[in-house]
Amino acid sequence: MSEPVPNALTPQDCLVALMIAVSVSDADVRTMELVKIENNVNTLPIFATFDLDRVKTLSQIVFDLFSEEDGLDALFGLIRDNLPERLFETAYALACDVAAADGTLREAELRLLEEIRYELDIDRLHAAAIERGARARHIRP
Repeated sequence: MSEPVPNALTPQDCLVALMIAVSVSDADVRTMELVKIENNVNTLPIFATFDLDRVKTLSQIVFDLFSEEDGLDALFGLIRDNLPERLFETAYALACDVAAADGTLREAELRLLEEIRYELDIDRLHAAAIERGARARHIRP
C-alpha cells in the first residue's frame, strides 16, 4: 500500500509533483522527460535544499492521484495550498520544459499544460513567452 498524501508539501515538492504529472500525463513516461526532471532538481537554485529521496514518494503520490477519478483536482488542490504564488510561473516553466524535453508535445501533455495555466492563473502573454522559451531550449537539429 502506498503512503497517504501528506497534508502539506514543500514548494519544491509541488514543483517536482507537477513535473512528474506532466511526464505521466500521456501514460508513457519517456527517458528524456525523466532526465529533464533529474537535471532540474540537480541544477536549479530552487531545489538547492530539496531531498532527492522525496522524488520516489512524490512519484507515488502523483500515480495514486492519477488513478482516482478526481485525482487531478486533488493534485491541483495540493499545489494551490502549498506553492507560493510567486512560484506559479516557475512551476509552469518547469512543466513546459518536461513536456518539451522529448521534442514532441502530445495531446495529453497539451491538455495538462492548459489546465496548469488555468489552475495557476498564468497570464496568457506570460504563458506564451514561457512556452516559446521551452520550445527554443528543446529544438532538435
